[in-house]
Amino acid sequence: MPIEFTHVPGKTADAAIPFFYDFAETATKLGLIEDGGFQKIVVDDSAGLLTNMDLAAQVLDRTASLEVVLTHWAGVVEPTVAARQLASIDRKGGGRLALRMISEPLNDDDAESRPVGHGVVWQRIDEYLVLLKRLWSNDRPFDHEGAFYSIKGGYVPRKGPHGADLTIRMGGQSGTALKVAGRHADVFELAPGSIDDVRQLMERVRGAAAEHGRAGKLRFALPVRIHQGASATGHKAVDLSGPPAQVALSLLAYAGLGIDEFMIVGVDTPREIATAGRETIALLRNSLARREHDAFQPGAYAPRTGLERRAAG
Repeated sequence: MPIEFTHVPGKTADAAIPFFYDFAETATKLGLIEDGGFQKIVVDDSAGLLTNMDLAAQVLDRTASLEVVLTHWAGVVEPTVAARQLASIDRKGGGRLALRMISEPLNDDDAESRPVGHGVVWQRIDEYLVLLKRLWSNDRPFDHEGAFYSIKGGYVPRKGPHGADLTIRMGGQSGTALKVAGRHADVFELAPGSIDDVRQLMERVRGAAAEHGRAGKLRFALPVRIHQGASATGHKAVDLSGPPAQVALSLLAYAGLGIDEFMIVGVDTPREIATAGRETIALLRNSLARREHDAFQPGAYAPRTGLERRAAG
């Protein structure tokens, strides 16, 4: 599967305003993002969850192919309401919505019902996702009485294009977070770190997913800041600097771990977006294509005979 690129909006370096502040200007940037080789865009405006839903719908309406990764968290909207709204957004976008579950709200105004304790937070996320999936797939109303949610006659009459298979993205590093992600995540967003750090986290995530028979179903995404400058608040990323060829070479090393997606942070002006697409993304794709071509050449990695080894020596 080819590497995909996701644009993670932040604040522009020159104006220090949110990416989605002026949607007329944003529409121009979305066109550059879509044409520049990005497949996805993250929506996680600090205005809050309901604003994120509205922005996601607008982005889907203004683009033809971008998948919108909607940042979401439990506790603001009841599962039945959220399931209906998300299914509606996904229908209007033709199945281009993905749900990015985080453990903490982006805005304290959305934190009133935040449970106390790390373990409790993830227990609520687990129950929330179980209910969303059930609501996206059930063919008749159901009742539910759980630790955090009570539902009577839960039912979403108009499902989204993918039903309960809507892509779920999660992250985290604690054992509790990985346990929940192993059960639910289709894409795991890795914490930034060295090659060894990232490899070890991937192994832990696969182990957690294996407990649910899902080790082979996970894809991995790594946040990357490809040059210095203003970056999205709250987005930690691998910092890579230097000319595009050097950055592409560094990304190639991470791709060798089995990472399927790079989340590009801090590229927000039209010039930065165009440059990233024309140079870094194109260079990495070409390098990966050459590597795959070489790997599948007959005899490319055939073991040497004893005579060949002696001759080489």
